[in-house]
Parts: sequence; C-alpha cells; structure tokens
Amino acid sequence: MLFNSLDFFKFLPIVFVLYWFVFNKNIKFQNLFIAVVSYIFYSWWDWRFLSLIAFSSVIDYIIGMMLSNETRQHRRKALLWTSIIFNIGFLVFFKYYNFFVKSFIDSFTFFGSQINASTLNIVLPVGISFYTFQTLSYTIDVYNRKLEPTKDLTIFLAFVSFFPQLVAGPIERATNFLSQFYEKRKFSYTNAVDGMRQIIWGLFKKVVIADNCAKYANLIFDNYTDYNGSTLLLGTFFFAFQIYGDFSGYSDIAIGVSRVFGFELKRNFAFPFFSRDIAEFWRRWHISLTTWFRDYLYIPLGGSIGGLKMKIRNVFIIFLVSGFWHGANWTFIVWGFLNALYFLPLLLVDKHRANTDIVAEGKLFPSLKELAQMVFTFFLVQIAWMFFRSNTVSDAFAYFKNTFSASLFSEVEIFPTTILLLVLFFIIVEWLGRSCEYAIEKIDFMNKPLRWGFYALLIVLMFRFTGEQQQFIYFQF
Repeated sequence: MLFNSLDFFKFLPIVFVLYWFVFNKNIKFQNLFIAVVSYIFYSWWDWRFLSLIAFSSVIDYIIGMMLSNETRQHRRKALLWTSIIFNIGFLVFFKYYNFFVKSFIDSFTFFGSQINASTLNIVLPVGISFYTFQTLSYTIDVYNRKLEPTKDLTIFLAFVSFFPQLVAGPIERATNFLSQFYEKRKFSYTNAVDGMRQIIWGLFKKVVIADNCAKYANLIFDNYTDYNGSTLLLGTFFFAFQIYGDFSGYSDIAIGVSRVFGFELKRNFAFPFFSRDIAEFWRRWHISLTTWFRDYLYIPLGGSIGGLKMKIRNVFIIFLVSGFWHGANWTFIVWGFLNALYFLPLLLVDKHRANTDIVAEGKLFPSLKELAQMVFTFFLVQIAWMFFRSNTVSDAFAYFKNTFSASLFSEVEIFPTTILLLVLFFIIVEWLGRSCEYAIEKIDFMNKPLRWGFYALLIVLMFRFTGEQQQFIYFQF
C-alpha cells in the first residue's frame, strides 16, 4: 500500500478512528491493534511474506528473553550470533543470492571457464532491509546490556512492524521507540496538526518533485546515448531531486503519521543538499542508516581512533557495506567506493567534523564561500548518483564519459521549464526552513490567511502535477 494511493487515504482515517475512539481505553488493545493493522498494511503488498516478518520478530523476541536470563558470556555470544545469522541469512538469500551466483559465473567466464549454476526466481520482500536492521539492533543492544528485553510479544511485534515506517524506515532503535509502546498515549491536537503538516510536505515532495523529476531522469538515463553532455548532467540533477524528494518525502509522511498516532520517530533527513562537504552530507542523508552503521559497524571496528591504516580501512568498509546494503548490483558498490574516496581527504586532515552547524544560520543568504562549498559538494554527489542510478557499471562509466565530453557545453536538449521552476520553489522553501526539523514546521509565523493559502497552494500543485503513480524508490532496497 503506497502512501500516495487512494487505498492509503481510505485506510488511514479508519485506523485513526478505531485507534483513538475504540481502542483508546486500554493500551494493550491499542498495541494489539497497531500490530494487526501493520500486518494488514504489509499484506496489501504480498500476504505470503507476513510469515517472514513474523518469524524474524519471534526469533529476536525469544533470543532477547534468553539473553536476559543468561550470564555465561560464551552462551550470550552464541545467542547473539544466532540472531545475526538468522537475520542476515534471510537478507542475503532474498536480496543477494542471485547476485552472488551471477558474479560467481562471471568470474569463471572471465578466466575462460564455463560452469553451470542456476539462479532462482526470488521475490524481494518489501522493507526487508529496514526491519531486519531494526530487529538486529534490538538484539545487539540487549546483548550489550544497553536495553532490557521486552517480555510483551505484542509490543515487540508492533515495534518491528509499525506500519508508517515498516517498508522504508526510518530504521528505529528499540532504545528510542520500544519504550513508547509502554506509555499511555493521549491524543494531542497540536501534535496531530504538526503531523498532518509534515505529511502534506512529504506528499508534495513525492508527488510534485520526485515523480515529475523521475519522468525526465528515467527518460535521460534509459536513453543516455541519444543525448549530449549538458542534457545528461541535467538528467543527473533530476535524479538527485527524484531520490531526495522520494525518500525524504516517505520519511516525512512516516514521521507525520506516527505523530498523529502519538509516536515520535527519529529524524531521517536534515536538508542534505545544503551540505558544505561530503562528511556533512552523510550526517544529513538517511540519518537512521548512517548512524546504524556508525554504532554497530564503524565504532566496533575501531572507528577513527586507531592508526592511519585502520582509519582508511574502516572508512572503506563502512561505505562499501552501505553501498551493498542498497542492492545486489556492482553499481551500488562503486557508488559506496566513490563516497569513501570523497570522505577520505576530510578524515586524513581531520576536517570531517568541520561543518556541524546549520549553514548560514540566522542569515537569508549564504556567503560566497558557503555557496561554492554547497555547489561543489552537490556536484560530487551527482557524480556518485550516476553510478547509483545506472543499470550497470559499464553504463555508468559511459554515462560519465558522455557527460564530460565536448557536448557538455552544448544546448540542453530537454528543458522542462515548469518542472525546473517547481524544483526552484522547493529549494527556496527548504532553504528558508533549513533550521527546522522539516521545511514548513515553523509556518505558524504566517498569519492564518497566508498559512492556509500556502497549504492550498501545495494541495493545488499536488492535484495539478500528479502524474503516473510511482512506487517509492527505497521499496526496492
């Protein structure tokens, strides 16, 4: 069920009424209701995979309970590794089995040998990368004694399957989110209004920005041999705003819906395209994933504490794994490698934490230096997106080569003025709201007529520029 579908706009009000007016007397019934409707929400895609998410949840629930009663360290490690093997095993099978088989075949073919190995017709379960990491972090935190395991199976099932963020995050930690299921939730008009405001902004990002940019990004990337360099560069620009509008839009909707139901999810995007270096970009892009890798992989490996070789090794590991997390394609690994190369100079000169504040905070315009830094960082990100979006590595290199050819200075062959103006409007609103959790959070500074006029404008633009319904990009990851 897509957030931008009629099914969801029928589903959400029904769930809202039942949640706040029927099951609001008893928190246990509320939690059970959340678990049930979350499973219904997930089954809208394919009911057959309900057993997978249920099995993964029950395994980690049981392991968490066993860890709480086990004091012998070797047995605690065995339980932790059981959780890791089950979770990562499911993820590897469904997401990477065919990739490994094809890579194995290609490696032998490269050396002149032929082997017979068959791939499987495997359907990738929606959201498996997200809920796998969510349950895995729970087990790791219980093992490290940072968290007391829950004894309530209903709460744990609801925590893992919570429908607003089930299929594309944010990846929630049990230390932040699980405890909220134990607290009595009371309807807050202020929180509900704030949640609805974030939902509207998320829908605008998805329907108006992402889906319209997707039309041109897909056209240009899928036919890149037909266009000159300037058009190819514009195609990458469109993809950058497609993936940002799509993914951050989903996160905004998920956080907004959660707030309507009395829950607070962690922020997942913090205006990454206003970053002044690549380290800042990665602090602001897909925050729930980058912090997950930081806490559960980068720091356990030694982080940036060790010697130079260890620092370099850890940076490449974290970015390569992050690339591989996105999908079973060498393009994602090259994308991760490029970002590691971008990040490395900042780490070596100890400038990777140089920009932790809000750019041009309290000012209407950035300085020339800040503007140049943002443009250069965005340019580097665009180069990496060429590999992320391309179907194969060879396509990506060809796209890059054709972009930075003499034709880069030719007239753009595709120039959708209306869409570019919409993107410009979007950038201005995001810039003005960059100190907020999301761009229009503080719109209350406007008087009531202007505020409602702005809401009306967003809704009119959504109806006017809604094209063919596009699935959220990160469903495939």
